Amino acid sequence: MAISMRSLCLMTAGALLVVSTAPAAPLAAASFQGPLYPPAGLDMSAMDSSVNPGDDFFQHCNGAWIARTTIPPDRPSMTEGQMMRDRTEAQLRTIIEGAAAQAPHAPDSLEGKVGAFYNSFMNEKLLETLGVQPLAQELAAIRSSRTREQLALLMGQSSSGFEGTFFRVSIDVDLKDNKHYAIYLQQAGLTLPDRDYYLKPELADQKRQFGEYVEQLLTLSGWPAPHAHAAAILALETRIAQASWTKAEQRNLANIYNPFTPAKLQAFAPGISWAAFLQGAGLAAKKHVVINAKSAFPRISRIFADTPLDTLQAWLAFSVADAAAPYLTQAFGEAHFGFHDRLLQGIKERPARWKEGIQAVAGGDCTVDPGSCFGTLNWAVGQLYTARYFPPETKASIQALVNELIRAFHNRIEHVEWMGEATRAEALRKLDTYVVKVGYPDTPRDYSGVVVRDDDLVGNVRRAAAADYAFYLARSDGPVDRSDWSMTPQTVDAYNGGLRDVVFPAAILQATEFDAGADAAVNFGAIGMVIGHELTHGFDDQGRKLDASGNLRDWWTEADASAFKARAAVLGAQYASYEPVPGLHINPELTMGENIADLGGLAIALDAYHASLNNEPAPIIDGLTGDQRFFLAFAQSWRGTAREDYIRKMTISDPHSYRIFRVNGVVRNIGAWYQAFGVQPTDKLYLEPANRARIW
Repeated sequence: MAISMRSLCLMTAGALLVVSTAPAAPLAAASFQGPLYPPAGLDMSAMDSSVNPGDDFFQHCNGAWIARTTIPPDRPSMTEGQMMRDRTEAQLRTIIEGAAAQAPHAPDSLEGKVGAFYNSFMNEKLLETLGVQPLAQELAAIRSSRTREQLALLMGQSSSGFEGTFFRVSIDVDLKDNKHYAIYLQQAGLTLPDRDYYLKPELADQKRQFGEYVEQLLTLSGWPAPHAHAAAILALETRIAQASWTKAEQRNLANIYNPFTPAKLQAFAPGISWAAFLQGAGLAAKKHVVINAKSAFPRISRIFADTPLDTLQAWLAFSVADAAAPYLTQAFGEAHFGFHDRLLQGIKERPARWKEGIQAVAGGDCTVDPGSCFGTLNWAVGQLYTARYFPPETKASIQALVNELIRAFHNRIEHVEWMGEATRAEALRKLDTYVVKVGYPDTPRDYSGVVVRDDDLVGNVRRAAAADYAFYLARSDGPVDRSDWSMTPQTVDAYNGGLRDVVFPAAILQATEFDAGADAAVNFGAIGMVIGHELTHGFDDQGRKLDASGNLRDWWTEADASAFKARAAVLGAQYASYEPVPGLHINPELTMGENIADLGGLAIALDAYHASLNNEPAPIIDGLTGDQRFFLAFAQSWRGTAREDYIRKMTISDPHSYRIFRVNGVVRNIGAWYQAFGVQPTDKLYLEPANRARIW
């Protein structure tokens, strides 16, 4: 799960207005017909009883499932979450293919636009005929640019188009004035997942193959001298990587909030025309911007100034082709897959065309990967999805469960022994401001102004992206909309947002994460932990820097802040010892927020489960106590297996620790787990009580 400090990660989303759509009758969900795995609600066949739970709890709970599970050739991993996504994908296929069949009969309806978009993606014959022609306007604009000001303007247009940029734009809540929006500028310019891919010798082969990919796309695009330009682009991005902040450095909210007027930014980072860039982004009238990686901005702008014009043009041409490749010919698509998926994630086969089509229309997880939502009709699909597949009973059930978790967290804050009364009062006040959002936004979005044609795939993507950005731009001078969402209903994920909201989209509220027919211990261990995780994000190493109003402010006493940091350091030292792939350890500075949220989330969920028993003993089911079922459900909710290339990529670039350690690294810090499974000092996961991390 991800914390969505949305000013840091949200790029574009759709237009939030009213749409007239008659909801279909919701289908009965499997979770309301009894538990998926009766009677305990656990998959007992997944367990490997030959493994001592105190040696490897993840393997004990999931070993048999892992042994019999094969990763599909078109996937980087197979996980519990992926199986939930597969079920959601099948539902989306029913919706979208049904809309595609009806599109010619109702082209202006929501279903008609979704269907026409899908039909444009599935018309491979037309795409082969068109070749690179759909990108003619972008490539012509790049070729005709004769000055750096013109190229800066094109980079500004990347906010709503295929163009690449050295500096990314987002529009979101001002971290120091939560009643208004701010314009955020962030370092960009890298195609590989992280700066490490350019700088570390052990990743040199991936870097070399990136150069080959650049040459391949430039060749397909008809760009001159593709080999020479590919070498120049590789050198260019390496220089940008050297100038860039690490992902861990970019997590520090205090360091990444740096307000400038455009004039002062021009003086601070003079290598690029900020007036031209902001004009391209539609921001010419803005009086202030906030930049993130402060010391990187003058260095990257100097790289822009020093790089030959034809190299910048070639880089922009490559960036356009890379962004648009999935919507062009088979050759473009294969090249894109070969680099982004086969090389960087170890995926063996390209997904079926219909799967790519569903992704193109419905989008992905916007808070984790904003690019997966670029140019989609994701919120339109979300309206159709929830109307058909989200039972209204689930909304009430989850809201009640969240309230129980909030009460449990409130109690933990009241009794945490290391916190002083002044800080405690502020923390409780902050927790009391949280807003719970379940299923889908209350106000649907209006797509009536978005033109969708069944013979213009690239145009559909371009117009959808432009409409997304136009919405955020149009509201940027107005008051903050606290009802806003940054994750679509069809996303199997959850988040804690900058609006002091905890958000649970419809798609995550299904078995096995949430199963209304399952035992309470199982639901508290699975979705309850997720709820607790998202609540804790407001009090992790970065979330704690935001006050009860949502503003970036230091509300901690010095003694309490020192106590928090010392306790977090204990957890960080544990995670620094974990090695997901040989030679690569978890970076605790990158993963600290998620690690704290995992630990706090499970502890809060356990408290809430115990409170729900009302001082009555938990029943024994399948020979398991309530606490055993709770911890087993937690571990099984994270079960999965992945390809090594994918684990490497995620360990380098993702703020979440690899799933084995999201289980083993958490339970070994919770005393009740030791009692539930009789864990002894001789067991591998055993930690002396004095060495266990206790934060929330």
